[in-house]
Amino acid sequence: MIDYYDFGVMVIKGKRYTRDLIVFADAVFDGWWRREGHRVFLNDLDRILNCNPLPEILVIGTGYDGLVEVMPEVEETLRTKGIKLIVQPTREAYKTFNKLLGSGKNVAGAFHLTC
Repeated sequence: MIDYYDFGVMVIKGKRYTRDLIVFADAVFDGWWRREGHRVFLNDLDRILNCNPLPEILVIGTGYDGLVEVMPEVEETLRTKGIKLIVQPTREAYKTFNKLLGSGKNVAGAFHLTC
């Protein structure tokens, strides 16, 4: 599904994106905004946590160099909801997302494209 990623750009199904993204198997939400740019809090994931059904796995791409920090409350809450969390630099995370999606998993991705 994700064709390409490099610092500041992600291509999904042939379409080029230059802002942070939330990605599902059937939808892309351009312009994922967090209350603190380089920290992910629970409310930053509302679009994902309000899905029905919830994803089995959430892959968070923490930027090219992995500078985004995922707050402990995120991991704790996802665990209670039965969602596995994978946190990786975006240059690795998009490959993980593709692999999981290709294996039939219900996966969501939240990707920071720079830093």
